[in-house]
Amino acid sequence: MNLHHLRLFTAVVNQGGFTKAAASLHLSQPAISKSLNELERQLNLTLLERSGRSIRLTDAGQALYARARELFGVEWIAEQELREIRGLKRGVLRIGASTTIATYMLPPYLGRFHLRHPGIRIRATSANTRAVLRMLLESRADIALVEGPVSHPQVEVQPWLDDELVVISHPEHRLLSRNDVDVGMLVREQFIVREPGSGTRDVSARALALHGVRLTNTMRVGGTESIKQAVAAGLGLAIVSRAAAADQLALGKIAVLSVNGLVIRRTLAQIKLRGRVPTASARELELLLAQGTIEEAAGDASGTPG
Repeated sequence: MNLHHLRLFTAVVNQGGFTKAAASLHLSQPAISKSLNELERQLNLTLLERSGRSIRLTDAGQALYARARELFGVEWIAEQELREIRGLKRGVLRIGASTTIATYMLPPYLGRFHLRHPGIRIRATSANTRAVLRMLLESRADIALVEGPVSHPQVEVQPWLDDELVVISHPEHRLLSRNDVDVGMLVREQFIVREPGSGTRDVSARALALHGVRLTNTMRVGGTESIKQAVAAGLGLAIVSRAAAADQLALGKIAVLSVNGLVIRRTLAQIKLRGRVPTASARELELLLAQGTIEEAAGDASGTPG
C-alpha cells in the first residue's frame, strides 16, 4: 500500500472533501483525485462515494480510515519522541480523561506538571470512558485515564486511584430523614444519569444490579456539573463520585443519601496500549500521578485543604 496515497486519503476524510484537503496540503485537487483513484485501483475497492462536493466513506473506507489514523498517530508519537530527546523544553502532551477525572481530579496534577515544564503544551480532552479508549487506540492520547471498566486485547489497565460513588439528593429530600432506606426503594425515585458510555453510569448500574435493582425512571443530563445542579433543583437523585460532589456538599446545595447495604467503590485507572513506549512528557506526568491521592485531588478541586 502506497503510504503517500493513504496520507492523502486520510486528509480528504479529515477535511471533509477534496477542495479543503488540497488547500491544506498545498496540492491541486486533480492531483489528490488521481492519488485516491490509484489507491482504490491498488486495493480493488471503492473507498469514497462522491456526490458533488460531498463525500461518504464506504464500509471499506471506514475500515481503512480507522487504521490510517492509528498508523499516522504512531508516526506523530515517533516525531514527538525524537523532539523530546533534546529535553522537555517544548512539545505537546495529549491527555484523554473520563469526565469526572478531567474535571475534579486531574487539574492539580496538570498544574504541577506545568510548573515543572512550562514549555510543554497540554491538550486535555474530557470524554466518557468509551471515547477515551477510542482516543488511545487511535494514538490521539499520550495519557489515558478512565473511570469505567475497560476490556480490550490491545490495552493494559493499570489501577490509579480508588474512588467512592455516593447517592446525592436535594437537602430537603424526604428520604434523608429516614434511616431504613434500602436499595429497593430507589426504584421508585427519579434518577439523573449520564449518557451511555459514561464510566460512572456503568459502574453504578453494575452495583445496583448486584442488588437486583435496575433504574427505569431516569432523566439523562450531559455532565456531572449539570447533574449536581439538577439534583440541587430537586429534580431527582443521582449517583456521582464523592470527589465530584465535594463542592456542592460543602455549600449545602446537595446531601448524601445513606442507603443500607449500598457501597459503591471503583478503581480509576490509566489505560495503555500494549508495547507502546511512552513519550518523555507522558513519563513525567505518570510520575506525578503516582504521587497523588484521591483526597488531595478532591481537596484541590473543591478549594479545601487536601
